[in-house]
Amino acid sequence: MNTKEINFAFKVRHALNENLDNLPAPTADRLAAARKAAMARKKKDAPTRVLAHQGVLAGHAGSFFGNRLSWLMRIGVAAPILVGVVLLSGLYQYEQQHRITAAADIDAAMLSDELPPSAYLDRGFSAYLAQQQEDQ
Repeated sequence: MNTKEINFAFKVRHALNENLDNLPAPTADRLAAARKAAMARKKKDAPTRVLAHQGVLAGHAGSFFGNRLSWLMRIGVAAPILVGVVLLSGLYQYEQQHRITAAADIDAAMLSDELPPSAYLDRGFSAYLAQQQEDQ
């Protein structure tokens, strides 16, 4: 059915539903009999069967790559993940080394008497350390 036929069927149904109470009894009986006859002639729904092979991709990509290049697809997925893990671990190691160096500088200043022990008790010292870390 096309769009015009579907719209016409909806309009007929709507018109019949509006005037259902006004229909004479013989007309309602004929409509009921026609509905039963139409339902009896309706084809039964057939189940839809789809055959799909293992490893099928959506669209045309499955025929392009095929089974021979499946290892290439696996490498194409695994390589960016591996590169990401290596880069993130390198960044983590760099940040850790930066924190260790900053702490070592503070300890070296403390041990060389450039920084008195009372500085650690000062409330502004925490702000000073935070500012020094931001500057580096």
